[in-house]
Amino acid sequence: MTTALYDVPGPHTRRRHRTYGIAATAVLLALIGWILYLLFDTGQFTAAKWTPFLYKGIQELLLKGLGNTLKAFAYAAVLSLALGAVLASGRLSEHRAVRWVSTVLVEFFRAMPVLVMIFFVYVALKAEPLVALVSGLTLYNGSVLAEVFRTGVNAVERGQGEAAQALGMRKTQVMTHVLVPQAVRAMLPTIISQLVVALKDTSLGFLITYEEFLHAGKLIASNLDYDLPFIPVVMIISPIYIGLCMLLSALATWVSRRQRRNPKVEAAEVGPPEPGTLLPGAGQHPAPPRE
Repeated sequence: MTTALYDVPGPHTRRRHRTYGIAATAVLLALIGWILYLLFDTGQFTAAKWTPFLYKGIQELLLKGLGNTLKAFAYAAVLSLALGAVLASGRLSEHRAVRWVSTVLVEFFRAMPVLVMIFFVYVALKAEPLVALVSGLTLYNGSVLAEVFRTGVNAVERGQGEAAQALGMRKTQVMTHVLVPQAVRAMLPTIISQLVVALKDTSLGFLITYEEFLHAGKLIASNLDYDLPFIPVVMIISPIYIGLCMLLSALATWVSRRQRRNPKVEAAEVGPPEPGTLLPGAGQHPAPPRE
């Protein structure tokens, strides 16, 4: 049996694929078992290293760091989207000077390392740690999102914009009502991926003493006299970062499905047929012809 794209695997091929799958699963299980053995062998699951996390002060420190991480990410995400929209509009402008300035800004901030921009704002401009962190994340991620927006808009068929202009719509109306809504579907996965990058880059705040989640974990691991519980701290912080990134991915999937879903039409009761208003002359017999 064949299809238009590929040949359906036969019994020998399916058996071979099943063997490969079993072997890969065995290797992964062996790797996980080896890691767990090392953790148990080095005493990473002893009560002495996990008891500190039951203290209220340490829990409040972790919650405070998590809140600061989410706050920095929220500011950076909103400002990055706004900056990306502005720069993308500039790159799509019909004015050459606006396009040139926007291109220079986008290429410059994309090429600059995030940490350099954070340190520049923090040291040279003497800004607060939160301001420096958000500024660096906004400049970098905003310039990347600007290219995402520009590429998404240009990916829409050219005839869509031409048809809207033929109907008398201005360029701003064409962009906001025709091109952008169609481009959002293609841009959404990349936008969410870039927001995930911004979320992970908030951990750079500990280098400028911003009390975010990673900074809180570092304080716990370095200041407690419990044989330096670095691994338990990592085992607590890492799943939370991974969970936040998975939530963003799930949000992107949900939004994408809602966009693809057809609008719901509620059932409406249909009334019984009634005689309508007759048109002038309707229902009247034609006059007999004159002789």
